[in-house]
This record gives sequence, structure tokens and C-alpha cells, in this order.
Amino acid sequence: MASKCNLSPRVCKVIMPYLLLALVSIVQGCKISYSFTGASISPDVKTLSVQYFENRANLVQPGLSQKLTDALIDKCKAQTNLGIINGVGDVNFEGEISDYNTRPLTVGADAQAATNRFTISVRIKFTNVVQPEFSYEQTFSRYEDYSSDLDLSAVEVSLSDKIIELLVEDIFNKAFVNW
Repeated sequence: MASKCNLSPRVCKVIMPYLLLALVSIVQGCKISYSFTGASISPDVKTLSVQYFENRANLVQPGLSQKLTDALIDKCKAQTNLGIINGVGDVNFEGEISDYNTRPLTVGADAQAATNRFTISVRIKFTNVVQPEFSYEQTFSRYEDYSSDLDLSAVEVSLSDKIIELLVEDIFNKAFVNW
């Protein structure tokens, strides 16, 4: 089936090559990257680095810095095909734990705390040298509430693990999921 041009044959012969050239240019110029994980990473980004997160909070929990650093590395390994390097990669995460605290949230009838809120905040600097427009500096905070009947030491590990998982998800999504 031949295509039909509703213009004069002379005009069609002049316009068609330009339309074809424009169509080819548009198709060639489109660069789409996708992932089943939702991550949108330029194919030009090849390496990733995660610097150790120092704990600069007033209350320092031993091992928290390493847990956070390892969790972010694990997330990036699982959700991207980027090579993890020790130096500074095409994309780089660095930062610090800036807050680690627990505070009363609600007060019961006896004027005692009924619920406490456990919070961890992390200051992140994400650098993308390939696409600098995706670089950012931001503080991420997450919390979990727990009954004041429980001592923090009894729930601290499980709560901090949940919070780290949520923080890592937020940090990763801000860097790679451009919805």
C-alpha cells in the first residue's frame, strides 16, 4: 500500500524527505532508560560510591554508622547494575547521622509519657557528575513510635533497623527514582 500525499506531487517530493529526516532525528535523539525497580539511571553512569556515614548525633549508637552505610550499598547493589567503587564514582553518596533521639509523644492521664517517638535523621549529599541536575543535599528523617512501658534499650535495635530501611529507601528514591 503506497502512502498518499494530498498535496501536489511536486510539493510532496520536496516535503517528504524533510519529514522523513525530522522523524529519524526525533527517534535517534530519544534516549530512554528504564528499570523494573523504578530506578531511572543514565546509561552513561557506570560507577557508584558510598562514603562512610559519620555519626555526629548527640547520642551515638555504636555500629549505626556502619549499618546505614552497608544498607545503602546493599540497596544500590540490589537495585542497580552500577559498579561499586571505593573512591568517588560517577554518582556518590556522602553524609552523616545528624540526629538520634527519643522523646515523649503523648501523655497519659497520670501525666506520664504514654508513647515515645524514636527518630533518626541523616544529612545526605548526593553528587551525580554525569547529570548534575540530579545532585542534591537534603536531610532525611524517619521515626517509629513505641510504648513508654518499654525501655528504649529493649526496642532500640528493631526500631533502628526499621528506620534505617525507610531512610535508605528515601535516599535511594531521591537519587534514582525520578517520578
